[in-house]
Amino acid sequence: MHVTGLVVAIVACALCVLLGIRFLLAPRQATLDYGVAEDNVRALTAITGVREISTGLLILVVWLAAGRTALGWVLIALAFTPISDAVIVLTNGGKRATAFGIHGLTAAVYVGAGVVLVVA
Repeated sequence: MHVTGLVVAIVACALCVLLGIRFLLAPRQATLDYGVAEDNVRALTAITGVREISTGLLILVVWLAAGRTALGWVLIALAFTPISDAVIVLTNGGKRATAFGIHGLTAAVYVGAGVVLVVA
C-alpha cells in the first residue's frame, strides 16, 4: 500500500513539473487548456496567487510533519521559484531593482535559512 502511494505521489510530482514546463514552452495553448483566455490578467494573477498560498502552506506542513531539517531542504529547493521569478522579470522588460531586490533577496533568504536549518 505504501509503495502504491509513493508511486502515485511521484507520478503526480512529475506531472506537475511537466505541466509547468508546458506553461513555459507553450503558454498560449496551456492557458487555453487551463480554461481561461490567454489575455485574462485577473485569471492569470489568481493562478499565481493560489500557487503562492499553496507554497506557504506546503512549507508549514513540511515543518510540522517532518521537522527543521526537512524544512531547510524544502526552503533550499523552493529558492528555484524566486530565482525563476527574477529571470522572468529580467527577460520581460522588468526592473532590475525588482528582480534582484525582491526576487533575488527572497531566494537568498530561502537558501540562507535553509542552510542554517540543515546544518544546525
